[in-house]
Amino acid sequence: MTKNSGRRDCGERRAHRLLRGSGESVAPLHYLRDLGQALLVTLLFAFFFYRSVWAIPPMSLVGWLYLRGSRRRRFLRGKRRVLIQFKECIQSVAASMRAGYAVENAFLESAADMRNMFGKGCAMERELILLRQGLANNQPLETLLTEMGRRCGLEEMREFAEVFGIAKRGGGSIPAMVDAASDSIGRRLAVEEEMETLLSARKLEQRVMNAMPFLIVWYVEAGNPGYFDMLYGNLAGAVLMTVCMGVYLAAYALSERIFERIFRERDR
Repeated sequence: MTKNSGRRDCGERRAHRLLRGSGESVAPLHYLRDLGQALLVTLLFAFFFYRSVWAIPPMSLVGWLYLRGSRRRRFLRGKRRVLIQFKECIQSVAASMRAGYAVENAFLESAADMRNMFGKGCAMERELILLRQGLANNQPLETLLTEMGRRCGLEEMREFAEVFGIAKRGGGSIPAMVDAASDSIGRRLAVEEEMETLLSARKLEQRVMNAMPFLIVWYVEAGNPGYFDMLYGNLAGAVLMTVCMGVYLAAYALSERIFERIFRERDR
C-alpha cells in the first residue's frame, strides 16, 4: 500500500466516524435495510445459480460485497452533504464578517445557522462545536480548520484551511477569500449535479442490464417449466453456472468501475 493510499484510507475512516456520530451516515434503520437487501441478494444468487440451500453460505460473500458497496455509496452521499454544509457555513462566515464580526466569532456564530438549515446534530454543527473548544484552548483557527478537513476527509476543507492560513498571515482579504472558496465549492457541486443528470440515463441502462439475465431466465422458465433443470443438481451444471456467475459479477464490477473512474476524473 502506498503512502497516499494509506492516508486516504485513514481519512475515510475518520470521515466514517464523523458521519456516523453526526447521524449523516448509516443510521440503524438504513443499516438494517442494507442488511436486508444483502440477504435478498444472497438468496437470489443461491437460488438462481444453484437452486440449493447449500449454496447460501458461499453466496453470502456476494451479499457481503453488495453490503460493502451499498455502505460506500451511502458514505459518499454523506460526504457530499457535509460539503454542502461546509459551503453554507463559510457563506455564513463571510456574511458575519461583512457585518463586523471577527473571523473566529463569525465561525462560532455560523453554528446556529447550520442548526437551523440542516437540523440539530448535523455534521457541520458538531465540527463547529469542536472548533469552539479548540479556540477556548487558544489553538489557532487555521490549525483547527485543517483538523476539521482531516476528520471530514474533504480536500476542499484542507485547501480552504491552507489558503485561509496564508491570507491571515499575509494580511489578505479574508472575506474575499471566503467568498472565492464558497464560489469554487458551489461550481463543483453544480458540475456534480450536471454530471449526475447526464449520467442518470446511463445508470438506468446499467440497472436494466444488471437485471436482464435474471428476467430472461425467469421468462423462459415461466413459458417452458423445467427447461433449465439440466443445469442444476449435477457437477457440470454447477461448473457452468459458476462460470456464468463469474462473468456476470465481472461485468457488474466493470460497469461500477467505469462510473467511479468518471467521477474520479472529475475530481482532478
